[in-house]
Amino acid sequence: MSIQPSIEKGYAAAKELYAAHGIDTDQVLKRLADVKISMHCWQGDDVRGFLFQDQELSGGIQATGNYPGAARTPAELRSDLEKAYSLIPGKHKLNLHAIYADTNEKVDLDQLEPKHFATWVEWAKANGLGLDFNPTCFSHPKSDDGFTLSHPDPAIRQFWIDHCKASRKIGAYFGEQLGQTCVTNVWVPDGYKDAPADRMAPRRRLKAALDEVFAEPLNPAHNLDAVESKLFGIGSEAYVVGSHEFYMGYGLQNNKLICLDAGHFHPTETISNKLSSLALFADGILLHVSRPMRWDSDHVVTMDDELLDIARELVRGELLGKTHIGLDFFDASINRVAAWVIGTRNTIKAVLRAMLEPIEALKAAELEGDYTTRLALTEEFKSYPFGAVWDYYCATQGVPVREAWLAEVKRYEADVLPARGQEALSKA
Repeated sequence: MSIQPSIEKGYAAAKELYAAHGIDTDQVLKRLADVKISMHCWQGDDVRGFLFQDQELSGGIQATGNYPGAARTPAELRSDLEKAYSLIPGKHKLNLHAIYADTNEKVDLDQLEPKHFATWVEWAKANGLGLDFNPTCFSHPKSDDGFTLSHPDPAIRQFWIDHCKASRKIGAYFGEQLGQTCVTNVWVPDGYKDAPADRMAPRRRLKAALDEVFAEPLNPAHNLDAVESKLFGIGSEAYVVGSHEFYMGYGLQNNKLICLDAGHFHPTETISNKLSSLALFADGILLHVSRPMRWDSDHVVTMDDELLDIARELVRGELLGKTHIGLDFFDASINRVAAWVIGTRNTIKAVLRAMLEPIEALKAAELEGDYTTRLALTEEFKSYPFGAVWDYYCATQGVPVREAWLAEVKRYEADVLPARGQEALSKA
C-alpha cells in the first residue's frame, strides 16, 4: 500500500519521540487494530426501526432534527453503514435493536426469531463484522404507559419477558454464526414521572422478570447478557426502576455484564471513575460511549476530557480485554453517516492517545510520591504528535487521512440520499 511521503515522514519523527520513552508505536498500532467498537444502527434512521415505523418514539427517546436522507429500509441502512465503515480504520461490530428485523412477515416483538435477522448475519459475514443485540422495550403499544418488565399487569409483563427471551436466542444465533460473541443488552424505560408511593414493588417485579428472562443457560462464547441502568428519562424524571444500584446488585449477583452508559448518570458524574471499581468485581463490562449535555442526551461523541479519561482508564487499568465498547447517540440534525464516522473515529483515536502515554513512568512516579514528574509528563504528552501516528494508522488501514473522509460523505450524500426524498422522519 502506497503511503504519502509526508505521512511516512511524520510517523517516523513521532515514532522516534515516543521511543525515547519506551513506547513502541508499531506495537501500539497492532494493539489498536484489535480494539472493536460496536457501532449502533439507530443513528442511521433516528431510532425508528422497520417493524413499527408508524409507532411514535417512546421510552424517553427523542431524536431531534430533520436532516434529509434517513434510512427507510434495511437495504438503505446497510448501504449507509457500509459507507461509514469504509471511512473508519479497523474491523468492528454493529449493534442492532430488535425493531431492525429484516422481514416481510407481520411479527410482534415476542415472536421474533433468528430467521428474521438472517440477512443481517449474511451481511455481517460479507463485511467481516460482529453483531451485538438489544431487545426493544419501547415505541410499542404495550409500553405506552411507561412500564415493560416491571409492569403490574402480568400479561403485559409476560409479553416483554418473552421478547427478551427471544432476543437472547437471536444474540446467541449471531455469536454462533459469526464466531464473535454477541452482547445482548437489556434496557427498559420503566419509571414514574412523579414521586411513587412504592419504590420496592416495581423493582421486585423487575428482578423476578429478569430471573425468568435469563433462566435458560446460553453458551457464553455465543452470547453474553448485559443490563443497563439510567438515572432518569423523559417521563420518568422522579423514579427509574432499573437504577444503577439495582443493576449493579443484579449484575454482580447473577454474573451479567453491567452497562455503564456515559449519558445515564448525573450531569456532574462521570463513568471513567467507575471502571476500575467495577472491574475488580465483574468479569466483564459493557461500555456505552455517548456525550451527555446537561440531562439525558446522546450527542455525537467528541474527543472531550471524559472520552479521554475513559480511554485512559481502559488502557492504564488493562481493561480493554474485558470491556465491550459500544456507541450510543443519535443526532438527526446532521448527516447521519458523518455522525457515525466522527463518533467512532474519535473513540478509536482516544484509545490510541491513551496507548501513547508513558504509563509505566507515570505509575512509577506516583508510587514513589513524585507527583511533580507525574503532572509534568502528563501535561507534556498532551502536545506529543499522536496525530502523526493516527494519520499513519488510517493510511495503513486504507481509510481517508484526517478530514478527507468528509469529502467521501459529501459525495455519498449528493449521489445517494436525494433519492430518499426530503421527508423528515424525526421530530424537531
